[in-house]
Amino acid sequence: MTPDPAQATDGGSTPPARPGLVATYRRLWPYLWPYGRPDLQRRVFLAFGLLIVAKFVTMVTPFTFKWATDALVAMTDPKPGAPVPTGLLAAPMLLIGLYGLSRIVMAGLTQVRDGLFAKVAMHAVRRLALQTFEHMHRLSLRFHLERKTGGLTRVLERGRGGIEELSRLMVLTLVPTIVEFVLVLGVLAYQFDWVYSAVVFVTVAAYLAFTWKATQWRITIRRRMNASDTDANTKAVDSLLNFETVKYFGAEGREAARYDASMAKYEKASTQTYVSLAILNAGQAVIFTLGMTVVMWLAARDILAGRTTLGGFVLVNTLLIQLAMPLNFMGMIYREIKQALIDIDDMFLILHRNPEIADRPGATALKAQGGRVEFRDVRFAYDPARPILRGVSFTVPAGQTVAIVGPSGAGKSTLSRLLFRFYEPQGGQILIDGQDIAAVTQTSLRAAIGMVPQDTVLFNDTIGYNIRYGCWDATDAAVREAASLAQIDRFVSALPEGYDTPVGERGLKLSGGEKQRVAIARTILKGPPILVLDEATSALDSFTEREIQDALDKVSRGRTTLVIAHRLSTVVNADEILVLDKGVIVERGTHQNLLDAGGVYSALWSRQREADAALAVLQGVDEGRVGMVRAVEPVG
Repeated sequence: MTPDPAQATDGGSTPPARPGLVATYRRLWPYLWPYGRPDLQRRVFLAFGLLIVAKFVTMVTPFTFKWATDALVAMTDPKPGAPVPTGLLAAPMLLIGLYGLSRIVMAGLTQVRDGLFAKVAMHAVRRLALQTFEHMHRLSLRFHLERKTGGLTRVLERGRGGIEELSRLMVLTLVPTIVEFVLVLGVLAYQFDWVYSAVVFVTVAAYLAFTWKATQWRITIRRRMNASDTDANTKAVDSLLNFETVKYFGAEGREAARYDASMAKYEKASTQTYVSLAILNAGQAVIFTLGMTVVMWLAARDILAGRTTLGGFVLVNTLLIQLAMPLNFMGMIYREIKQALIDIDDMFLILHRNPEIADRPGATALKAQGGRVEFRDVRFAYDPARPILRGVSFTVPAGQTVAIVGPSGAGKSTLSRLLFRFYEPQGGQILIDGQDIAAVTQTSLRAAIGMVPQDTVLFNDTIGYNIRYGCWDATDAAVREAASLAQIDRFVSALPEGYDTPVGERGLKLSGGEKQRVAIARTILKGPPILVLDEATSALDSFTEREIQDALDKVSRGRTTLVIAHRLSTVVNADEILVLDKGVIVERGTHQNLLDAGGVYSALWSRQREADAALAVLQGVDEGRVGMVRAVEPVG
């Protein structure tokens, strides 16, 4: 679906206006009508044909009841002068059987219709859900940082349900209900009098007017219920994803209180929803019962005047009872369509939100050969009032390693995000092998870059799945070779399930070092000419850090490597080190040259050495205490 240019981008601060009812129907039509699928289109036509046939059978059913009643009355208490079709009266039992058969045929046609249309409805659900899911991945990093994952999944879930309801109710119920209503009015006017039709018409008009008014009231309540439901679900997902943190701080009670506060709002809103539904149903019942009473009073009057038979009274009653069901559906259709529109409204707002980062018209694929990376006077700010990069320029020659160091908040990780085009710089250019990355396709750009982040989050699948994520078509031998280069093959081989071992939610079943090795292995499998190491070892202990660093050194050989580091000991062998501070490069050179200069880098190096020495002393003291405890422990 082509994004609406009137909508704000996903990085905009002003939310796009919510579409109206007509606009939403227009947006839904491509999903309700299966373009390009003649097999599904045939199902739609066949389903509609069965609907029309079923409605005519529905009209015949009350007449069979009327004929059977008149036949029984005539045979038990015939009245002189009454018009009696003797051919029909001779077989009342046959007419009763015909009544039962017509009801069976009516029900059977309805079920066959539903079965035929099920594939059409679910195809529409699948198309819309897939398109929304794909669009969520096209939206920028800023959008996903500002939204909560639990809330997005609920939007997707409710949107799927909404499109299913709309495709089923609008096509299978609304049109046949209108057809049946028109047929009932025609039968009443032809068989009895126009007054009957007028009363039924006024009843239905009042019924629909009340339904519309009450539903408008209920929509506000439904919005509050959806908002509280999303909030409660988001809090639950967020808390469970941070299970260990909750345990560390003994915050189970606080988390339960936060969740209960959201559920209290949901309880209040959902209670109001049920109460309002009861009021709606009661009002509908009163309006319809009053109209049915008036029509039956008219029929009784005509029977007493000799203008119709007792079968006519039964016919009127049966027609109105049959009309009550589609009328109830009519009320339900309006309620459910409106509620479904609420449920899919947020989905459409996401679907019609323009990606902040999009390929330019005519963008070409990146031709990465040597992998030379160049930043030219790059300026960037997440918030215009707080600049992050203030004219950064540097070059990473093909096959060499350049490290970016500096204090927290200097803008180091922002460089990698700009290189991947998660954001666009407000000024300057970023080039790979002389090609502006803003002029190439995002797919080709990201295919040329490998990333080993500080916090590796794995898919809740197997170790093999997560490694193969780097190159989905890789052979098992290639996966094992990548794992071997990442120094994790021996560990995986020792597991009972090997590469089929599940890693758990976000990889929590693996240690930090094991997760990093998996990340390195899948980057090796990807085989990119450019490598970005974003503080890949800063969260690890010293022993694991050295092992991971050895693996990273192997991966970096022959690749253009940009290292973003917090621990300076990991970048001493870099071809060039850039010191970034407050968004500008304040120093550059090799490790030794920067130490000799005695500037910012030298000061950072001295502070880290002092911190490492203090940590070593503390570790020695702890080991000594452990040794003393073990010395005084009783033997045996």
